[in-house]
Amino acid sequence: MTITDPTQKKAQALRGLRVLDLSRILAGPSATQLLADLGAEVIKIERPGAGDDTRGWGPPFLSDENTRETGVSAYFLSANRGKHSVAINISDPRGQALVQGLAAQSDVLVENFKPGDLARYGLDAPSLRAANPRLIYCSITGFGQTGPNAQRAGYDFLVQGEAGLMSLTGVLDGPPLKAGVGVADLICGMYAAVGILAAVASRHKNGQGQHIDLALMDAQVAMLVNQGVGYLTDGRIPPRRGNDHPTIVPYGTFPASDGTFILAIGNDAQFARFAALAGAPGLSTDRRFATNAARVRHREVLIPLIAVLTAGRTAQDWLSVCTAQGIPAGPVNDLAQVFASPQVAAREMTVRMTLPTGTSATLIGNPLKLSETPVTYAKPPPALGGDTGAVLTRHLGLTRAELSNLAAAGVIDGDLDP
Repeated sequence: MTITDPTQKKAQALRGLRVLDLSRILAGPSATQLLADLGAEVIKIERPGAGDDTRGWGPPFLSDENTRETGVSAYFLSANRGKHSVAINISDPRGQALVQGLAAQSDVLVENFKPGDLARYGLDAPSLRAANPRLIYCSITGFGQTGPNAQRAGYDFLVQGEAGLMSLTGVLDGPPLKAGVGVADLICGMYAAVGILAAVASRHKNGQGQHIDLALMDAQVAMLVNQGVGYLTDGRIPPRRGNDHPTIVPYGTFPASDGTFILAIGNDAQFARFAALAGAPGLSTDRRFATNAARVRHREVLIPLIAVLTAGRTAQDWLSVCTAQGIPAGPVNDLAQVFASPQVAAREMTVRMTLPTGTSATLIGNPLKLSETPVTYAKPPPALGGDTGAVLTRHLGLTRAELSNLAAAGVIDGDLDP
């Protein structure tokens, strides 16, 4: 999808909701980008001169087509679409007053500072909610506002390890592994968006905002789902199983004559059809393999038998015959294959936007398909401070002279045009 005229917007679910975003990195920004895609006005507060840490997290960087200098990082582009960037020094009392003024007019504030840090600037939840009781204040931290680890910094990698995900990821005789993307940050961002929308719904009933206390650790523990409840049920620590499923067999990657493919058989009927296709119908009547529970108990015997059978045909052959028989199977794609996929194209999972520099960027689209209030992409990821003057003029009524004085004092930075 190419954005040609962002001024032509369809109705959006969150239009009229104003979000003040004091978060950095991925968890908070991914949440606020989701809200922006759904129509919220998101004002991103960034440090003058540096901005969000991820602006410098590269390579890769998207080079400016005009200057050929290193531009913004792909990491920043991935989570900051649809936002207005305002560069304010919150360590300066005048900067604090600007953020307080914006918070007084906002519906939601999202931040990811360590507990207590923003209280030094009068930007904590009690202070801002006293001035604006309708404010929904979402705090995202590594370990939450309470508990013995509350003051520890939290990073995705640390939390994947500490919350158990890495103990489940990797092969049995190999080291624990993290996931290939920041899933602890991303799932926390999803919970943040859900919590914010729940608080908005509650405010419609009672007129009051609230404080949302969300931790990466908590979100990652919740993400343990069946593996976590399995441990709580029988007390056994589950081993790493590579690509195999803990309670479904066969469900993993298998060798073909020219590579690897995925076989994800979810019930006994599918297994019987697969056994017939593989030329070994007796597998499905063997008491060791006739039911899923039996297959799980005898996985060490069954999986090598299946691997021998699958190795004799190409991956595409297996995909074709399995699909024809309603047996779940799929390829293991690299990212070039993913973004070349006709299915990904049909679902409009990439979006092309023109950055403030004039450079064109291809971003990953939003997966939500809403029939009446569809996602639209109205604004590209912003330049650092690119909306400082416009936002402070529109929402706080600052004059050009006031903006210039604040910029000269180092309180604000960026584009001062209203």
